[in-house]
Amino acid sequence: MTPFTNSPSMYLENQTEMEMSPASAQGHQGRSFGDLRLLQGISERRDAQKPAGCVIHAEGFVPVRPDDGFSVVNILRGKSTSANLTEKSPLLRFSQDDGVCVSPAGMTYMTLHDPGFVGGEEPWHDGSLDLERRYRLGSEVTSLSASRSGSSEKSDPLDGLNLSRRFTSSVKCCFRVSKIATMFTIVVLCSLFFSMYPDRDNPTRLLAVSPADSFSVNLTDFRDNALLKLQVGGPFARGKVDLQDQDYILVQVEQTEQAGQRRRRTQQVIHNWTIPLHGERSDQILVTKTFEMLSSDPIVITFQAFLPDNEVVPLSMTHQSLYVTVETQVAIAGVILTGVYVLIIFEIVHRTLAAMLGSLAALAALAIIGDRPSLVTVVEWIDYETLALLFGMMVLVAIFSETGFFDYCAVKAYQLSRGKVWPMIFILCLIAAILSAFLDNVTTMMLFTPVTIRLCEVLNLDPRHVLIAEVIFTNIGGAATAVGDPPNVIIVSNQDLRKEGIDFASFTGYMFLGIFLVLLTSFPFLRLLYWNKKLYNKESIEIVELKHEILVWRQTAQRINPASREETAVKCLLMQKVLNLESLLRKMMKTFHSQISQEDKNWEQNIQELQKKHRITDTVLLVKCVSVLAVVIFMFFLNSFVPSIHLELGWIAILGSLWLLVLADIQDFEIILHRVEWATLLFFAGLFVLMEALAQLQLIDYVGEQTALLIKAVPEDQRLAVAIILVMWVSALASSLIDNIPFTATMIPVLINLSQDADVNLPVKPLIYALAMGACLGGNGTLIGASANVVCAGIAEQHGYGFSFIEFFRLGFPMMIMTCMIGMCYLLATHIGLGWNM
Repeated sequence: MTPFTNSPSMYLENQTEMEMSPASAQGHQGRSFGDLRLLQGISERRDAQKPAGCVIHAEGFVPVRPDDGFSVVNILRGKSTSANLTEKSPLLRFSQDDGVCVSPAGMTYMTLHDPGFVGGEEPWHDGSLDLERRYRLGSEVTSLSASRSGSSEKSDPLDGLNLSRRFTSSVKCCFRVSKIATMFTIVVLCSLFFSMYPDRDNPTRLLAVSPADSFSVNLTDFRDNALLKLQVGGPFARGKVDLQDQDYILVQVEQTEQAGQRRRRTQQVIHNWTIPLHGERSDQILVTKTFEMLSSDPIVITFQAFLPDNEVVPLSMTHQSLYVTVETQVAIAGVILTGVYVLIIFEIVHRTLAAMLGSLAALAALAIIGDRPSLVTVVEWIDYETLALLFGMMVLVAIFSETGFFDYCAVKAYQLSRGKVWPMIFILCLIAAILSAFLDNVTTMMLFTPVTIRLCEVLNLDPRHVLIAEVIFTNIGGAATAVGDPPNVIIVSNQDLRKEGIDFASFTGYMFLGIFLVLLTSFPFLRLLYWNKKLYNKESIEIVELKHEILVWRQTAQRINPASREETAVKCLLMQKVLNLESLLRKMMKTFHSQISQEDKNWEQNIQELQKKHRITDTVLLVKCVSVLAVVIFMFFLNSFVPSIHLELGWIAILGSLWLLVLADIQDFEIILHRVEWATLLFFAGLFVLMEALAQLQLIDYVGEQTALLIKAVPEDQRLAVAIILVMWVSALASSLIDNIPFTATMIPVLINLSQDADVNLPVKPLIYALAMGACLGGNGTLIGASANVVCAGIAEQHGYGFSFIEFFRLGFPMMIMTCMIGMCYLLATHIGLGWNM
């Protein structure tokens, strides 16, 4: 066994003095918890409250006696080696003389090799009992600190109050056990159902049809009360077929049930499916349709081409038997989606785990109905371009934050605001809206969130409300142009819509005017929503920073996995640090009786101190970061206007991160990777799988079909107005609940078919603009309604300021209702009143 005197020396091989600040803890463990440089701004006034000759301990201020003997308490508390240590001192400092580890709270810890500690050459395992006690202390500190913070310094003599507390604790414990048992049971059942059914075995059949030669196939392996899901691939075009002007393929599904015990006479069912062909025969598109069959009798599928010449069209076909009706599939999908929202809204589990559980339930439902996808298919459902964009920008922002640029921008914004908070918020929201009109919303929030957090800490504001306001205006601004939001990109890139006159210029011009009107009304409405919101923290800035420091220390310690002896000791010391800070916090709260003013009167005096404290720390690295980021943003613009650049947004972000990693000469690569929001990336991956599985359960198609049926039921003279209102609000509400990208992709062909239906007779432009307006503005409805919302919440949570689903909903949903009302009025005024669609 290696002696204790050698292990930490290897652990601190390149350090003459170990400072176990959260930053160094994350460097050793690789457990990032945001920008832990926030802890450097703790006020030194804390030291004045500590009596001379005392150290801070879990029990308060403890006098130091030089003649204290050796005991288990002294191992944890130790002897003070310096009377001028403060809370800003390093957590662990190894002395070359006496081998004593000194904590910033004035405590010492026996470390490395001490001749007075269990013998001169005693190996590590002989002292393992004390270290185990120290680790048990660290693992129990969280519950201990919670109970201590909930009680006062003096014991409460009322037995009734203690009984009530014990009863509340018992109820919480029962609820937690019940929650875990229920969720575990559901997960086990879903896993069993998913494993009981094999992957769908639907080999692809290749065939060729022409006007002279048709193709027929017989299906005999069919069950009673089943649905036939037919998927055909070929050079198809979107939209409704015109039999006179367009070539098409006719698919006929026929089944004949002979007379028998179930039926007295023979019954026949014939389904005709018309698929239009693309004029250039270039795009290979997969189309799917489900047919209701009578029984298990054989089914005949016939393919025939209707072309002006004897041209041969290659096709591919797969089929699948489903054993649940469409209505039942939609009901199952609705239950799964509701369950995911319940988990997220009430914060029963983390939103990432909620998305994963919803994906598992949806996959189990597909397996039960006979449509279980393979692992390769599920992996293909993930939108890797979005994940690559997120990952690349996270790496760029992680390196950018090391320059001190965000702190510098926060101080400059504080100087421009002159101590007034609302002008500053309006300016931040306006800049975020303008940038998001030309950049991706996710990119905008990645750049804005760290600046906003530092600015709010300088002004002693609660960053949560400011961040929610920014992300709301980011989603609004993203709807203004064709490249601001993914639904707009999908609409502009559709070839059939381009033929209808919806190109980049016309779409941007129309949407920009509408969003400009929405922004004008959004600022006063935002101020009205925040009328009774307390943006300033009630406590002094010292207390707020101390609370945040406690949170950062605790979560940093919790993320340490005690896999080695050194990690066990470090985790124990970190949790002891939490106890010390909580004791100091209680004493500071007792002496605090004044409220902070709603306006900083001394901002001119404070700005000089802030400018000295928050500077650009690395000018060379800043130049490199700004250069690479400028190139990346420029490439984002070129990607939208220059078709010869064959790079998607994800590739541009990945390449930019590689450029900056090389230029910055990053040595400790793990530190950068640990700043990446892996939980956010995993949440998006689970969300992509969940939404695609719900689409396979016919949920999105069902919403589109029901919308079309409602429009057809309206009288013709009112049909256009009702169609605009219905498409607008259905898109907004659906986009706030499910991802707006698959919803938009599904609704485009539905609206095209609806406009080309002779019985409906509606122009397509108003319907598409209503879809775009609703899909973009609807992202403000809930926390998972837009990608920017989730990214902002993840970064804020990493910095210790995470906001919940309900907190976002209380501000975002009213803003969504108001903005959609303004957008609807704009659509009705331009298309119904002015007739712009004609």
